[in-house]
This record gives sequence, C-alpha cells and structure tokens, in this order.
Amino acid sequence: MNARLSVAELGRRIGLSPTATAERLKQMEELGILRGYTIQIDREALGLEVMAFIRMSCGGQNYHRLLEYVQTLEEVRECHHLTGGDDFLLKVTTTSMANLEALIEALLPYGNPVTSLVLSSPVEHRKYAVTGRLITVTKKPARHR
Repeated sequence: MNARLSVAELGRRIGLSPTATAERLKQMEELGILRGYTIQIDREALGLEVMAFIRMSCGGQNYHRLLEYVQTLEEVRECHHLTGGDDFLLKVTTTSMANLEALIEALLPYGNPVTSLVLSSPVEHRKYAVTGRLITVTKKPARHR
C-alpha cells in the first residue's frame, strides 16, 4: 500500500468513508497493528551493492558481546535470533566485497560466521494480505505464557 495515499483515497479504495477510514487507521495504530509509515530506499542507489546473510554461532561467553556489537554496525540491517545450529542470522549490506570481507573478519572474535551472498531477491517485502472484507479491528487476544 502507498503510505502517501490520502485518507479519502484510501477510503474510496476500501469502500469506507474518510471518517470511518481515519477511525479504523487510528484503532489499528493504537493496537500496534500499524507501527509506522515508511518509504523504500534503493540500497544500490546508495552504493550498497553487496547484500549477504551471515549466520553466526557463538559460545555462551560471546552471546551478549555479539548482541551489543551488532547494534553498533551500520552494515547490519537485520539481526534475528534463531533456533537450531546457529544463534543469529544477520542481513548485511556493504559497498564492496572488500568491505564485506572486513565485516566478516570483525565478527570473528565473537563466533563462527558463515556467509551467503544474495544474487537476487525474487520475493522481496511481500505485503501481508488481508483476505476478504476489511476486518473489524478488535483488541488483540491475551497471550498465554
């Protein structure tokens, strides 16, 4: 969806009045369903031509050190904590292979990095589908722990 659409245009597209659309948006924001309105930036236009995923396995003593360190790295776009044999999956972008190599070397003191270069992304930023009619927003069910 285009975040620059006016409330009136969005309402026309989904079959609601501008007032009802604005109220629905406000409810979804309050419930945390809508967390923000963003733009998409072409990373290659910024000179970030290399994208890779780095799987990290680290010993217990390096776990928190690695978490702190990746927060400081501009190249790290995403960091996911995993189950299985790896501890983390990092999505990184760099301007060159030499910079990727330097990043991998910088990660070595924290664990074992295994890198996969992205050749292309046939599915990128898939939208969350809302099937059927627009769902009436209700409070989220309580999570049981």
